[in-house]
Amino acid sequence: MSTDLPSPAKPLRIGTRGSPLALAQANETRSRLAQAFDLPEEAFTVVVIKTTGDRVLDRPLKEIGGKGLFTREIEEAMLAGEIDLAVHSMKDMPVLQPEGLVLDTYLPREDPRDAFVSLRFAQLSDLPKGAVLGSSSLRRRAQMAHRRPDLKLVEFRGNVQTRLRKLEDRVADVTFLAMAGLNRLGMADVARSALEVSDMLPEVAQGAIGIERRADDSRAAALLEAIHDIPTAQVLAAERAYLAALDGSCETPIAGLAVLEGGSVKLTGEILRPDGSEVLGDSAIAPVEDAAAMGEALARGLRSHAPKGFFDWLAD
Repeated sequence: MSTDLPSPAKPLRIGTRGSPLALAQANETRSRLAQAFDLPEEAFTVVVIKTTGDRVLDRPLKEIGGKGLFTREIEEAMLAGEIDLAVHSMKDMPVLQPEGLVLDTYLPREDPRDAFVSLRFAQLSDLPKGAVLGSSSLRRRAQMAHRRPDLKLVEFRGNVQTRLRKLEDRVADVTFLAMAGLNRLGMADVARSALEVSDMLPEVAQGAIGIERRADDSRAAALLEAIHDIPTAQVLAAERAYLAALDGSCETPIAGLAVLEGGSVKLTGEILRPDGSEVLGDSAIAPVEDAAAMGEALARGLRSHAPKGFFDWLAD
């Protein structure tokens, strides 16, 4: 494969969004590839692609097309041959990829928990009645509407820096961010605390980075094999199968987290009505080779126990 290795003269092009977090994830990918093949980092170039999800910040994601808006333009650039790889936050990824693209490489997962972020309050229990929570996440909004129906919820989009400015401007009293993103940005101190998963089950695949490539690009496949993290792949197999069996659009209040326990994967799942009025949760465990089937089974079980009308919002 030595003749196929990228070089500063002909670098491998890594596509990404332009936010500080997206760039940090792309640069981590570049560093891991350079180290794996003992190449200078100049053998890989990061290409920033502006997505619709980044441009339109004044409306909820569901109104403008869902989380695919963070990936569509990047995938189109890869299909057009303008980039060779695409680096994504896995929690933003639809469960199905466009024809001709493959998503089968994951970097080691970071802390999957949610961070409690506030300039005024130290922890969730400190929030007074009527405090304002800013979030664009359907999952976080539904979870908080269920746990703290007294809070006022406002739409809150933008990158980490934008959301922190909104807190400073008193648009909201508190918000939640992914601990993984803060850690990757070297901003872990922004979090007042990390919420235990028993208090707030995270987004499916939160904390994981996925790398997408063209299905017919054997060189990219060989390069990526060297940095692929198998334990992350094993837990995401369960989580994404569970998500796919519930709602492939990623635009409903669904939480889920899988962890390795010896040679098994344990998956905990939670589904909510958008207004937080009802919550269903369950967990399951299976050998790693059966992780995907277990994820599907857990989703079917939640569906079977749901009261009549619970899933009406999936068709909205």
